[in-house]
Amino acid sequence: MNYRPSENRYSKPDLYRRCGRSGVKLSRLSLGLWQNFGDTRDFESQRALVLGAFDRGITHFDLANNYGPPPGTAESNFGRMLSTDLASHRDELIISSKAGYHMWDGPYGDWGSRKYLISSLDQSLSRLGLEYVDIFYHHRPDPDTPLEETMGALDHIVRSGKALYVGISNYKAEQAKEAIALLRELGTPCLIHQPRYNMFDRWVEDGLLDLLAENGVGCIPFCPLAQGLLTDRYLKEIPSDSRIATGSPFLKSDAITDERIAILKQLNEVAAARGQSLAQLALIWILRNPAVTSALIGASKLSQVEDNLKALESAELCAEELAKIESILASE
Repeated sequence: MNYRPSENRYSKPDLYRRCGRSGVKLSRLSLGLWQNFGDTRDFESQRALVLGAFDRGITHFDLANNYGPPPGTAESNFGRMLSTDLASHRDELIISSKAGYHMWDGPYGDWGSRKYLISSLDQSLSRLGLEYVDIFYHHRPDPDTPLEETMGALDHIVRSGKALYVGISNYKAEQAKEAIALLRELGTPCLIHQPRYNMFDRWVEDGLLDLLAENGVGCIPFCPLAQGLLTDRYLKEIPSDSRIATGSPFLKSDAITDERIAILKQLNEVAAARGQSLAQLALIWILRNPAVTSALIGASKLSQVEDNLKALESAELCAEELAKIESILASE
């Protein structure tokens, strides 16, 4: 059956926000293909999720070389969709990938050398079936490789036509400041930064968001729902199919304490007063800052994407609501 996207997918122009001082606009919610798009999940359910997100106006799909599981399979599966369903819509999409974590054995399959970044991107392009990605990130700082080498590799990647833009991820403020300056000197501006940011993890507020705004660099936080903590799944008990119960390395049992559950319940009351779910409140809270271009959501079902998108239909948080949230989070 041939896929035909919804004719109404661009009916909400306020769904998009400019990325820093660039010409690029991103959907305010972007779909990350981190843990739910590997070979351990049914391909047709993945396909329905991606196409359903596109039907609803999400145009940015975020990958990395090691996404799966196993590593590489998220790009391969997304490449299958690009070769069929989305082939004629490539120019409507922003597709990103990254390299910086372990991908293959030996001294050249990790971190931030020119050798690793260029080789990894070539492999990613092969899996995706593309000549270029729209955004290519260095996934994390490398303490041993000179930053000049890493940023020089990103500059080369753009000049070689393998990426239109470059970004950085997981860089602290001082590291980001140096990387942004180096890329500017090379003539390949840093488009965007992808840090971890949510109500329980606010390190980016200690200088990074201000730095990005001052330099015209976009920001796309990952884990805005704290791996599912900032949803209604943990308000009463730990579900048997949750990441905590199944032993996920990304969300451990010590993330849930009586004190944190009390905070979640109070935040849920704020959300309910606004006619929102807790997840919707967490997303609109992330997007309150004009320095944030888009929030990177993960999903295993289309209904989760639909619920998240409803956050954008609500009114902005007022000063009283923001103050209430701050007072609740102060007990964290």
